[in-house]
Amino acid sequence: MKTVDKATAARLHGLYVITDASAAGGHQSMARAAISGGARLLQLRDKSTPFAALLAIARELRDWTRDAQVVFIINDNIELALAAQADGVHLGPNDSSPAQARQILGADFLIGVSCGDESEAKTAWENGADYIGAGAIFSTQTKLDAGAPIGLSMLRTIVGATPLPVAAIGGIALSNIASVRRAGAKMACAISSVSSAGDENAMTAATRTLARAFDDNYLSEPRA
Repeated sequence: MKTVDKATAARLHGLYVITDASAAGGHQSMARAAISGGARLLQLRDKSTPFAALLAIARELRDWTRDAQVVFIINDNIELALAAQADGVHLGPNDSSPAQARQILGADFLIGVSCGDESEAKTAWENGADYIGAGAIFSTQTKLDAGAPIGLSMLRTIVGATPLPVAAIGGIALSNIASVRRAGAKMACAISSVSSAGDENAMTAATRTLARAFDDNYLSEPRA
């Protein structure tokens, strides 16, 4: 089982923006907006762009996130994560297991795993995940295979199932981002609430508003 050290925990909290190729200006514009707006984590998610072209994008995002001290995650693709020198990879239910990914990536890579219930969260922890992606919390049109929303009650259950930090994903918007923080999520994933805002300036503003709403709730919690 993966233990959670303070250095890792310090990196895994805050607004977590997942890029969308259909956003105005594509991945790069959305990434710049996310970084400028205060996102603490950025994930490149793209299942259709050819590897060489996607690697060029990933390396560009890697440079920007490194300069801004933003955690950079690649969705699904272990080979791409290695080639781009990302901070980590996020795995879905049909991808490699965390244990398999760890053998390839080594000890220093962050590994996130999508989970929809307590059992899946415990299995991810037992297999060496660094964080849990819990969802979909609310209804979402961004990821059509996300299944029925699991809701805040299940989010609380997943949060309590392991010591790993949890990223809430699915339908996260300004109207509900505080509720996922209150349910115990250390990270809140935003996709359409940023990508649908408009141009890069509008996406930056949307990111900033979401990040502040989440961080205000995070920072107001009493510290042990």
